[in-house]
Amino acid sequence: MESAHYFTASPAGPFQRKPLTVELAGQTRHLQTSTGIFSPDGIDKGTAILLSEVPPPAPTGNLLDIGCGWGPIALTMALQAPHAHVYAVDVNERCITLTNENAGLLGLANVTAGTPESVDPDLRFDTIWSNPPIRIGKDGLHALLLQWLPRLAPGGTAWLVVQKNLGADSLQRWLAETLDAGYSVTRESTAKSFRILRVRKAAL
Repeated sequence: MESAHYFTASPAGPFQRKPLTVELAGQTRHLQTSTGIFSPDGIDKGTAILLSEVPPPAPTGNLLDIGCGWGPIALTMALQAPHAHVYAVDVNERCITLTNENAGLLGLANVTAGTPESVDPDLRFDTIWSNPPIRIGKDGLHALLLQWLPRLAPGGTAWLVVQKNLGADSLQRWLAETLDAGYSVTRESTAKSFRILRVRKAAL
C-alpha cells in the first residue's frame, strides 16, 4: 500500500480484522491484522532481520518498540522477556488496537501499546528495538529518534534495522554526531541489504 497511509492516526477504510499466522519467538502464533497498517500480511523483511540478528532484550525493566504496527517486535520482546514491561508506540490507532489485542491473544499481560504521548515521560528503557519509519522523511525520522533514544537507561541499548539504500550509513553518522559523548553508535551487522545499528548508553 502507499506508505503515507499507515503514518496517519486514523487510516481510511473500514477496520476489518483478519487472521494472521506467523512465527514469533520460535513458535507459530495465531494473531490478527487489518488493512491500513504497515506490512499487514506478515513480518516485513527488515523486521524479520532485526528479530533474527539482535540478542535477547533485557530480562527485566522497561522495553520499547518504536512504530509497532500489528506488534511483531513488541510481542517478541514480551515473549522473550516475560518479567519486563514492553511499551509499544505508534501514531496509527489501528496499530495500537491490534498490538494490544494480539498481546491478549498470546496471554501477554506485559505489553502496553499506545500513542507516543501516552508513555510516561519519566520512563527510561533498558532495551529499544525498532524498524523505524524511514519513509516519513529525514526530518521526521530524526525528530522521532531524538524523542526516544535519549530515554535509554544507563547501560541500555537500542537496536535499529535500516535498509542500506534508504540511508542506513548516513543515519549512523548522524546519530554518532548528534548524540552526546555518553552514547556509542555502531554498525553491528549487514544482512540482505539491511544494516543493524546499535546505540548504547554508557552505564553510570
